[in-house]
Amino acid sequence: MTRLRFICTFLVITPLVLKLQAQDSGSKQLPVRIVSHEKEKRIDVLIGGRPFTSYIWPQDIKKPVLYPVLSASGQAITRGWPLNPRPGERVDHPHHVGIWFNYGDVNGYDFWNNSNEAAKNHKGPFGTIRHSRVNKIISGKDRGELQVSMDWLKDDSSVVLREDTRMIFSGTAHTRVIDRITTLTAQKEAVLFKDNKEGLFAIRLARELEHPADKPEKFTDAQGNVTDVPVLNNEGVTGHYISSEGKEGDAVWGTRAKWVLLNGKIGADSVSVLILDHPANPGSPSYWHARGYGLFAANPLGQAAFSNGKETLNFSLAPGKSVTFRYRLVVFSGKKNLSAAEAGTLAQEFSSR
Repeated sequence: MTRLRFICTFLVITPLVLKLQAQDSGSKQLPVRIVSHEKEKRIDVLIGGRPFTSYIWPQDIKKPVLYPVLSASGQAITRGWPLNPRPGERVDHPHHVGIWFNYGDVNGYDFWNNSNEAAKNHKGPFGTIRHSRVNKIISGKDRGELQVSMDWLKDDSSVVLREDTRMIFSGTAHTRVIDRITTLTAQKEAVLFKDNKEGLFAIRLARELEHPADKPEKFTDAQGNVTDVPVLNNEGVTGHYISSEGKEGDAVWGTRAKWVLLNGKIGADSVSVLILDHPANPGSPSYWHARGYGLFAANPLGQAAFSNGKETLNFSLAPGKSVTFRYRLVVFSGKKNLSAAEAGTLAQEFSSR
């Protein structure tokens, strides 16, 4: 896959949000165009005529994803590997692709770790999420919306959950925003989301937005070949997490927060990636499965795993019952990063909806 891919999911942006997102004159909301290529299993999202992301559902990925995700300045904020490897990238966790939504234990099935390489390191059983249909596509002068349905399948192809997701995309000269509203409906059997650290709303970030590290790893070379690197080159690796509760860096992992902000640089651009948890979500405020190696995820359902057993949720749905999760992802690029105060104001606005 060498062509750009595009997609997103979120809500209306107010003048206050625009003012915060645009640190100069770039506050005007841009038109959003959503273009379907269903035969290619791809739907592109363009903002102001420029690629933002694509919703893709190829057979060799075990869930639909948004990939790649680009900043307003055109920088890829998501890792390229395993679909389009770039030099210097890590080659761990092949199931980490773009932006996705799934979970590690649904009635005993692992929907998180599933990939063509998963069986080598994980015992399963694995679940698969398959795109079912496109329900609506709306392009507009200040936002666009994509509505899709998916089936969460067990290994016998029976449906355990139906997913209905709205993705709302918007942007300015400096920002890109995705609101994802996902409703999961249990089918013929009760569904248990047993507490598990692997979930729920996640993005795998570009190498530049990882935390600097010093452990040996495996990386790709310029031809996409895997090489062992005993000493890491941290040149250009600039990521730093900040949470709403004042945690920073690796200390954010496994803690609760209303939001988490990742700041860094890609080339000459300061890039901020902000994930907002909505207070109506089950288990809110979310725990964060935010790793220095580039996994950035909100997981409100893994409470026992993150609290060393001090808390337990084990969220469940009776047959025919539904639950809705709401998340917002903001990507800002400009002369400086978003501040914690700006992230807090954005979170307050999102929480009021």
